[in-house]
Amino acid sequence: MGKRVLVIEDEANISEAIRFILSRDGWEVEIHADGTEAEAVVAARQPSLVILDVMLPGRSGFDILRSLREAGSTSAVPVLMLTAKGQAADRDLAARYGATQFMTKPFANADLLAAVRDLALT
Repeated sequence: MGKRVLVIEDEANISEAIRFILSRDGWEVEIHADGTEAEAVVAARQPSLVILDVMLPGRSGFDILRSLREAGSTSAVPVLMLTAKGQAADRDLAARYGATQFMTKPFANADLLAAVRDLALT
């Protein structure tokens, strides 16, 4: 499996920070900022893993995750849900829809890197 991550995040400062952190670790990082086309982008780019924000323009990250898990070509792609909403209900929903891991913003760079490395082994 390659080291390619697709970051689906609409806040440019966060997606660029993630790109910087992961690129230094040897990851190829692609950014997509719109929820409407996210499922198709994942299917087309076939990343090693996806970092998916919950609150996106056009479509919720939870809806995207559910669709990714239902589609044959993307059902096994590891997904790290990333959100500013860290309530138990959000974590439960992410788990129910099939998130591989869940992380809240703000995050420590080392924690993000560790999560991505762990997901690469999934």
